[in-house]
Amino acid sequence: QGEFLVEISGTTVTITCPLEDEGVQWDPSGRRGDTEERKFIIKDHDSTPANLSCSLGNKKHKLYLNARVCANCEELDALTVAGIITADLLITLGVLILVYYFSKGRKGRASAAGDSRPRGPKMQRPPPVPNPDYEPIRKGQREVYAGLESRGF
Repeated sequence: QGEFLVEISGTTVTITCPLEDEGVQWDPSGRRGDTEERKFIIKDHDSTPANLSCSLGNKKHKLYLNARVCANCEELDALTVAGIITADLLITLGVLILVYYFSKGRKGRASAAGDSRPRGPKMQRPPPVPNPDYEPIRKGQREVYAGLESRGF
């Protein structure tokens, strides 16, 4: 009809019997514990499974307890967990924004390992010739080079 309520805090396990009336009898089957009204309290539980039952008159409820406990565990409520998650997300977002703004100014710079030749619309005309002896042939200036003949090898 009802359900057992099991509360775990550190190594202490508190079990509340679903029977509502007073005078509940516990059968711990070899377990030592304290009884308070409808509650059975096991202190220093060693995480081994146990069969427990509570009875009142001819009504009997059985429970198989398989609870893992630890002595140095910390209990966190939902608000603390939500705060930790929110703080983590805000810190991550802050790091992302910093990386974005610091990398924004480096977009136009060429990398040392990249190709140093200009590409695309930047290559509209050739670079200036350093020596005038090697000027390119322009229209109307062919007579300067007209006396040159090809030589056979």
